Amino acid sequence: MTLHIALRHRFAGFTLDVAFAAPAGVTALFGRSGSGKTTVINAVAGLLCPDQGQVTADSVTLLDTARGVNLPPHRRRIGYVFQDARLFPHLTVRQNLLYGRWFAPKEPGVSLDRIVDLLGIGPVLDRRPGALSGGEKQRVAIGRAILSNPRLLALDEPLAALDEARKAEILPYLERLRDELHLPILYVSHAMAEVARLANTVVLMEAGRVTATGPTADILSDPATAPGLGLREAGAILTARVGAQDDDGLTRLDSAMGPLWLPRVAAPLGARLRIRVLAQDVMLATVRPEGISALNILPARVRDIRLGDGPGALVRLDAGGEVILARITRRSAEALALAPGKPVFAILKAVSVAQENVSADAATSPALITH
Repeated sequence: MTLHIALRHRFAGFTLDVAFAAPAGVTALFGRSGSGKTTVINAVAGLLCPDQGQVTADSVTLLDTARGVNLPPHRRRIGYVFQDARLFPHLTVRQNLLYGRWFAPKEPGVSLDRIVDLLGIGPVLDRRPGALSGGEKQRVAIGRAILSNPRLLALDEPLAALDEARKAEILPYLERLRDELHLPILYVSHAMAEVARLANTVVLMEAGRVTATGPTADILSDPATAPGLGLREAGAILTARVGAQDDDGLTRLDSAMGPLWLPRVAAPLGARLRIRVLAQDVMLATVRPEGISALNILPARVRDIRLGDGPGALVRLDAGGEVILARITRRSAEALALAPGKPVFAILKAVSVAQENVSADAATSPALITH
């Protein structure tokens, strides 16, 4: 399913004016607080009627202000999950889940047993929300939304209220839903670590406008989008397969660039992984370095260079067909005489890639990865 969105709405001191398409998979709306992300998702769900707009899901028109079409929320079949779970406190987890069935159309959908299994909430079915952790509450809220048999799942910063431990707990379940249910997801977030792990497509927003949209790997590794992402968040997404689990606690990953070593990743041999490498963690050399502690020395070629307003520069590299982004100083770029086409070596410390930046790729079950 492809979602087509075109909206214009004026608030006091702020105007939203966006148009984009959200293809199948997870589409993340990313931007700073106040950029208009929640306004977009509310308009899609029918919680806000914009001044002008059109929202279509394949051939179904949910909103068309020019034609006077504005389906009420319950007819749009959007499973909405808010920052707070909003569970019914007097009902058990099982009863909360089954409540979603009241709004499901009379057609086959995902069974309760499968949702319970996918979200790992079997042990808490007889509890009430007051006895659940924050991560458990959000999993139940997501399950309730899915059991309404929606055409689209809308998640508005579902992890924003959780601490890092609870986020790490729930992310693998979101990956599992993405890969096993193939349910289109519109995901609002201002946390790039979540977006890099989950999204197939990124819509970058700033001040009510779309500044860039495209595949996640392309958006994150494009130097032109770095100001909107935040320089500390700029980086690249690499794909690799687990090649070996070494006795010294390192995992060897096989990629188009060559072997890559990381601290132990709990995944079986052959599992396909998605690895986020931050630009600030990549060093460059024009000759292969020797006698250094870094294990990952990857041959690459300069694709382009973007000079910042200050002393920094972003260098985009091609390494065996994979894109790597390096953040260095302008002085270093000049000293190395970097230019498009120049061969270099990208240097990455094994321990610089955080566990939260390694996840199952969409082609592999996220259940294979546990941190």
